[in-house]
Formats: sequence, structure tokens, C-alpha cells
Amino acid sequence: MKYKFLLFDLDNTLLDFDAAEDVALTQLLKEEGVADIQAYKDFYVPMNKALWKDLEQKKISKQELVNTRFSRLFAHFGQEKDGSFLAQRYQFYLAQQGQTFSGAHELLDSLIERDYELYAATNGITAIQTGRLAQSGLAPYFNQVFISEQLQTQKPDALFYEKIGQQIADFSKEKTLMIGDSLTADIQGGNNAGIDTIWYNPHHLENPHKPSQPTKSILIKTCWIV
Repeated sequence: MKYKFLLFDLDNTLLDFDAAEDVALTQLLKEEGVADIQAYKDFYVPMNKALWKDLEQKKISKQELVNTRFSRLFAHFGQEKDGSFLAQRYQFYLAQQGQTFSGAHELLDSLIERDYELYAATNGITAIQTGRLAQSGLAPYFNQVFISEQLQTQKPDALFYEKIGQQIADFSKEKTLMIGDSLTADIQGGNNAGIDTIWYNPHHLENPHKPSQPTKSILIKTCWIV
């Protein structure tokens, strides 16, 4: 067996972030008395994704992202809101969402049976990710969960992976595989750290980020690793 340590991204790899986000946004917007919830979602979702890309590129801080995205959302619709307060309410709702992709549990079961060591490696907010893992039932599969907020660095920084390696006994880059859906975070991060990668690409997307080349690409979840 070439690999021993499998680092799994969570959102949109094992956890269905889009479904979780949709429910949490609905709950938050209803709480705020929003009438046209879909219009707010249509603005928020691409804006939020752009902010996370800015964070990956170190254009903004995590604090700025968290505390301003909802004030920006409501400002777009002509309302002034406390972004920090809304962030706390959103985190409360999102942390309760445990939706997973079909086959996620079976995949992890099969990998553990084959003696791989599984670890979660996620960019995110600690309270949200730990809550969602608990709700999903995936937490027991992982020897350890590494969250960017706790490590104080995020994918695709090589330092993110260096800090992970410091906490895994007998860690070896040559025996490690990063598995995730994001070319700019998971795949580029693995490349930066000198770690092999698998790009989870269920929608048959083209790779527009040519520097972010995965070692392998899979279209569906499979128990095959190597």
C-alpha cells in the first residue's frame, strides 16, 4: 500500500455544504423577517464564494469574511445590519446541519477496513465544522480533525500541511494523500506541500487552474485509492 495517511476535505467532498448552507440561510433569513428569501440567497451564495477565494489568496482576513458577509448582504438590499451578530446566528444554524453525500459513510468504512488512517483537513470555522461533523455521524471515522481556524493557517498554504504533519505520528509526505473538490485549496495546497492529491470531480468539470494539477481525478466516490 503506497499511502497510509488520507487527508479528507469536508465541504463538498464528504459533507454536502450546499444543502447545509441552504437550510441555514433559510432559517436565518426567516428570523430576520426577509420576504424574498430566494433573492437574498441568489446574492449571498456567489458573494460568499468570492470572499472565501479572497481569503485563500490572503486578500482579506477570516475575521473580515465572517463579520462582514451578512452586513454586505443586507446592505445590497438597502438595510443596515450588525454583521457580527448575524454571523453568530448563522453559525448557530449551520452547525446543526449534518448533510452528507450519498456513499460517504460506506467509503470511509471501506478505507478503515483497509487500514488507512483518516484525517479531516478543512478550511472553516471550528464551531461550525465540529458541529456539522457531529450531526453527520462522520466524526468517529477520523483520527483527528484539522481546521484552519485552529491551525491559524489555511489551504493552500504549505504551512497548513506542515502543522498537520507535526501532529501525526510517523508522518510521511510520501505516504500521504489529500482528497478534495477544490483545485485552488485542496489540490494546490497538496502541490504546495509536496503531497499527492485526488481531485473529487463529480460534475466532470474542466480544470481551468492549470498549475493546480491533481495526481489523480475521480468522478464518483470510490473505495479505490491505491
